[in-house]
Amino acid sequence: MQKLTRIVTLSAALLLASGCSYFGVYKRDILQGNLVTADMVEQLRPGMTRDDVVYVMGRPLLEAPFDANQWDYVFYLDKAYGGVERRRVTLTFDGNRLVDIRREGNLERDIDLRASEGAGPQVEGAEPLETTPEPQSEGGATVPMGGEPARDF
Repeated sequence: MQKLTRIVTLSAALLLASGCSYFGVYKRDILQGNLVTADMVEQLRPGMTRDDVVYVMGRPLLEAPFDANQWDYVFYLDKAYGGVERRRVTLTFDGNRLVDIRREGNLERDIDLRASEGAGPQVEGAEPLETTPEPQSEGGATVPMGGEPARDF
């Protein structure tokens, strides 16, 4: 009986002590929208065509449903263990020509898109393949993409 009391007391003490520790939960950075940089916006000029704007900025995240002359480029970054970064560039067109550029958020500051250190997948550390190796058949002939060696007829 005394041994059982000692085990129960020790278990309760360990349980209470373990409640004082905190194991962090893995959080990911959440990126949404178009990446908008100051360099991209500096290339925009009134009078540019819609195609020129798409070449510089990419397709807009939002095209106003009731006003086809307004394009919105929105970027949202919620750092897992940091703050929230919001950027927005609104472009207004008259017909096919850019007439107005409105900016919101700090476009001058660089955004660090690398994953933070800690638990979770480490994609940034992976090295890309230089080239994809060609598959070889038993005879040394190159195998085409279909999977069978080429035949001579």
